[in-house]
Amino acid sequence: MSDPRANPSIFTRGAVDLSALRRPAAPASSGGAPAGPAAQPDAGGVPGAGGATDSGPGGGPMVIDVTEATFQAEVLERSLTTPVVVDFWAEWCEPCKQLSPLLEKLALEGAGAWVLAKVDVDANQRLAQLFRVQGIPMVIALAGGQPVDAFSGVIPEAQLRQWIGAVLAAGGVEAPVVEDPRLDSADAALMAGDLDAAEAAYRKILAESPRDIAAESGLAHIALARRAGAVDPNAAIAAAQAAPDDVAAQLLAADVEVLVGFADRAYARLVDLVRRVGGEERERARQHLVSLFAVAGPDDPTVASARRALASALF
Repeated sequence: MSDPRANPSIFTRGAVDLSALRRPAAPASSGGAPAGPAAQPDAGGVPGAGGATDSGPGGGPMVIDVTEATFQAEVLERSLTTPVVVDFWAEWCEPCKQLSPLLEKLALEGAGAWVLAKVDVDANQRLAQLFRVQGIPMVIALAGGQPVDAFSGVIPEAQLRQWIGAVLAAGGVEAPVVEDPRLDSADAALMAGDLDAAEAAYRKILAESPRDIAAESGLAHIALARRAGAVDPNAAIAAAQAAPDDVAAQLLAADVEVLVGFADRAYARLVDLVRRVGGEERERARQHLVSLFAVAGPDDPTVASARRALASALF
């Protein structure tokens, strides 16, 4: 799936009745779903977390195995203060073997900002039923004691990072900054003016982590530097002012404005150009503006405002 947040939400707050988890499970002889394995404390004394790995700054585990017996304490109550991402998996599920290690890696990187809770659906069928799990892997995020988002299937690492960031925001938690030595090296080459080395480094990152936003931004910055790095800013802007209908002059002036730190002016210039020209020139201006958005990245508030202005200009 291209983006878990692009699909209709599987859950909304309160849509799942979790009250059943606060009641004792029916005995096995009553004909209910088979009970999960008995909870065993791990070395750190965490009930039901036999598979817990490492600890966050506060001493709590970042990856835990949970059962129906421990779900209330380890997931529902924990999510009141820390977002919890629940991974429904099974030993026989091949896609689970792709997604689960990636979730564990990101949980460890998160250093306690969120917790990964792993649920074996074969051993905990009642939990799977309560959460309407129809296929695995299925991942459900809880914050404040309720589900806030979910997706099923395997998604790329870059999109998974974005999804977790949205979950943390929903839980009122600031996503931790994770240092990436690959990006440090690429950024250093860019700052040193070695555009070829920087481009090679960013492209290597994208080959390993498709749609890595920072690497995409780096490549966009390189393209911008190659177009306008040697241009006299004053001359370029003066030329654009003297020829408002010269599309090439307007595009170059916008490039220069982004390079010297006036991105808002560049965006406004090109939005106005989109409004004034038509046909192929209009599309050329639009595409150029979108390429400049990539330099700052999608989370930049100025980009968000300019995107709205562009949509208004187009429609």
